[in-house]
Amino acid sequence: MKKIMREFLELNPPEKFWEEIKSFLKTKIIKTEKINLDNALSRVLADDIYSPIDLPPFSRSTVDGYAVKAADTAGASASMPSYFKLIGSIKMGEKTELKLKSGEAAAIPTGGMLPEEADAVLMIEDTEKINQNTIESFKSLAVGENLVQKAEDIAADELLFKKGHKLMARDIGALAGLGVTEFEGFKRAEVSVISTGDELISAEADARAGQIRDINSYSISAYLSKMGAETKKVGIIEDDFESLKTALKNELDKDLVLISGGSSVGIKDMTIDLLNSLGKPGVLLHGLAIKPGKPTILAVIDGTIVIGLPGHPASAWTVNSVLVAEIVRVLNGEKEAAEIGIPNNKYLIKAELTRGFVSDKGREEYIPVKVQRDNDKLLADPLLGKSSLITNLAYGDAVLKVPRTQEGKEKGEIVELMLIE
Repeated sequence: MKKIMREFLELNPPEKFWEEIKSFLKTKIIKTEKINLDNALSRVLADDIYSPIDLPPFSRSTVDGYAVKAADTAGASASMPSYFKLIGSIKMGEKTELKLKSGEAAAIPTGGMLPEEADAVLMIEDTEKINQNTIESFKSLAVGENLVQKAEDIAADELLFKKGHKLMARDIGALAGLGVTEFEGFKRAEVSVISTGDELISAEADARAGQIRDINSYSISAYLSKMGAETKKVGIIEDDFESLKTALKNELDKDLVLISGGSSVGIKDMTIDLLNSLGKPGVLLHGLAIKPGKPTILAVIDGTIVIGLPGHPASAWTVNSVLVAEIVRVLNGEKEAAEIGIPNNKYLIKAELTRGFVSDKGREEYIPVKVQRDNDKLLADPLLGKSSLITNLAYGDAVLKVPRTQEGKEKGEIVELMLIE
């Protein structure tokens, strides 16, 4: 196949990228599967989950002490204590058959089941035992004090989590408490990462002059795995049309394939020809008006999304965290296709810039920043550097987006930052 040298890129606005990918994702069926609670971390729910029970299933004490009627403590003071007749003890983990009458109390441990008619609990520190059958207290209680009512946490049939909710560790504890151990979830997005470049070697290899270790396979795979994707590092493929074509064909059963390198203008740029030769519709766009990340390629090959990432680590990282991550959220079921490209407020914070900088007008620029606290305010220190530098990736806490219509930012300006996940 004749190789064509491309002398320039068409710099498409990011909105064009979102438009193209949204059109494809709207028709893609996101598969689901049964998920066990032990393997639920970072998984996304495919259905709403409702509580099957009341939690707690009974009213229980939050302290060690005595279950009483709050009305019997009214007006209690050091000079006029309340006196209670002890009618028994409640055992932890057992149902009680005790029923209080006015002036009666029952010993209860933390977490113990409240006896019938009790509506408050005296802390043991606020009582004195007069004899085996009598206690006194100088404490006045309100109804509900020192206890948790039945269903106070969540009631049976109440909505707990909505479809599309990504499960965190605390959520798994809530599900365990309700006895929900299996549920329907979206399958993890399957992503393959291919690195290209004759100068690349594996991370464990000894580098000779002119060689550089593969960074992108590791950083990109780790980032997407943390998001919940099922990632595969294909390895380093030489800059050869047939070698790359074979490697890519083997990965087209995945939801998404990322090719790091081979997207820049130059003699060795064969990626577009290769993608168009493998299936329809092929390349949808080449070149984005973002910095870093200008030579990004977007393609769809018979139902598989393929994205050509720049080879420089900071450029590849930026495209991955800003663009690819959004696609993975949709493929994981965490986000609707119609919402792609819309920032998630939970990842946004505001901070004051420690210094100003100039950016390219006409290109949406992403600047990594280090976030620090200065008394009651957050400071954002821009980490300015070339797209081949890896230290910015390691030190940055968040990313600052500079719109295409701006030429930079001023020192002291309050800016919105996207936290690096």
